[in-house]
Amino acid sequence: MTGLEIEELVVDYGPVRAVNGISLSVETGHTVALLGANGAGKTSTLNAVSGLIKPTSGTVRLNGRDITRQRAYKVTRAGLVHVPEGRHIIGPLTVEENLMLGAYARDRRQAQATLAEIIEMFPILGERRSQKAGLLSGGEQQMLAFGRGLMSDPELMLIDEPSMGLAPKVIGTVVNALRAIKERGIGVLIVEQNVSVALALADTAYVLSLGEIVVHGDAEHIRNSREVVGAYMGSAAE
Repeated sequence: MTGLEIEELVVDYGPVRAVNGISLSVETGHTVALLGANGAGKTSTLNAVSGLIKPTSGTVRLNGRDITRQRAYKVTRAGLVHVPEGRHIIGPLTVEENLMLGAYARDRRQAQATLAEIIEMFPILGERRSQKAGLLSGGEQQMLAFGRGLMSDPELMLIDEPSMGLAPKVIGTVVNALRAIKERGIGVLIVEQNVSVALALADTAYVLSLGEIVVHGDAEHIRNSREVVGAYMGSAAE
């Protein structure tokens, strides 16, 4: 298949097993939600896939190519980019400088063409391009994090908690941005505590509990299953 395949992924932190043999897939152009309560293993899964940490065992493939245990920069060059929780914007740099960091491995002419596309996609970044990134609002910083990720021209994005810390009125802007990313034909694996947001965006969802997948299915079905939401996501479903 084209896209991301995770098979029997295990992540340990010393004696603690955070991810216990999970398997999932994300097809190109589809959005998949990874749900579960705090401590379920969601962020550990993303970190292991993107090369930020080394999995204990298991296999990760991107478009059939084994990228398991590759360094993060090599994973990015292969076409998979990670937009982490907390956005990790470099405040003293300008908006444009932050964006260009996402294109560090690309030809400058290609990067400039993508920059123009990103500014068209997120006009606020064009308006703020010479401003220090640390002066942006939370929602604007999330747009910048998305834009920086897109600058590498990825085939697949891992997005961790994009609505965290944002005012409710801003979350709609984030949702629209995520839909625009999907419309570009990019596969997305999203971790999001706001379950209603995640399921509104996703085609498919996996629910994690204590490092294991306990539910997997069509996002619409899971959204309509109050038993599933209540049992495995608790307050995260609010």
